[in-house]
Amino acid sequence: MAKDIKALRKRIKSFDSTLHLTGAMGLVASSKMRKATDAMLEGRKYMSSITGIMDELVKCADCRRSVFFGKDLPEGREPVTKLIVIAGDRGLCGGYNANVFRMVRDMEAAKIIPIGKRAFDRYTEDELDDYDPDYVRDYDSSEYYPYDKALSLAGSLIEEFKEGKVDRIGIVYNKYVSIMTQEPQVMWILPLTRPSVQDREKGIFEPDPFTLLEDIVPLYFAGVLYALVKESFACEVAARRMAMDSATKNATEMIEDLTLEYNRVRQGKITQEITEIVAGAGK
Repeated sequence: MAKDIKALRKRIKSFDSTLHLTGAMGLVASSKMRKATDAMLEGRKYMSSITGIMDELVKCADCRRSVFFGKDLPEGREPVTKLIVIAGDRGLCGGYNANVFRMVRDMEAAKIIPIGKRAFDRYTEDELDDYDPDYVRDYDSSEYYPYDKALSLAGSLIEEFKEGKVDRIGIVYNKYVSIMTQEPQVMWILPLTRPSVQDREKGIFEPDPFTLLEDIVPLYFAGVLYALVKESFACEVAARRMAMDSATKNATEMIEDLTLEYNRVRQGKITQEITEIVAGAGK
């Protein structure tokens, strides 16, 4: 009996510690939610604007000869694909990271470029990890990802695309649907898609559409990448908040159940001791 009481008390204390941890992490996620959502909405506005410009440019007949529409592959040659995979810097956010990794697993990619510590840990290998326990791997944080980094990565990948080293470039990220729902998506950046129906050009482009397309693609790539990183981080914060709320609720229920069981066992012990005392006094 004493052993049961001690074990129950230990379990209650353990769940109480978990409750404090999940509650604190939930508060941190809530405090970041507003800022992350604002950044995501601003990124969506920019992405919508520059995507609208790109949609108008690809309709121009003069732009059809651009290298950004890709080239016909030699017969029998499979396209070389590169994926930029955006995941979180931390765990404890439900299926946020796992959903992205599951989508990447089902796709064929020659090389993966990770953003976020979890993606770096999964898709990169470093020999120093094997013998230096204090080694800290340098990675691109999804929370603090700068636009300059996006512009530099976009420029290098565009050069590889032009040189024919890469045939397709896509970005795997989480799309924010609501605070309770985040969906893994892939957005293909290059090659550009030719419209099935050529519409009449709207407006006058200065300089000519072809030159403008060549100049705007790096900015389009970098802007979309930066916006999707911000959207993915908003998804991470939302997923962590919901996960911590659920964990806090479960821990509270477990504490209530264990406390009830503890009181029953303790009451039973007290009753047994009283019965033994009464029985001993009657002899």
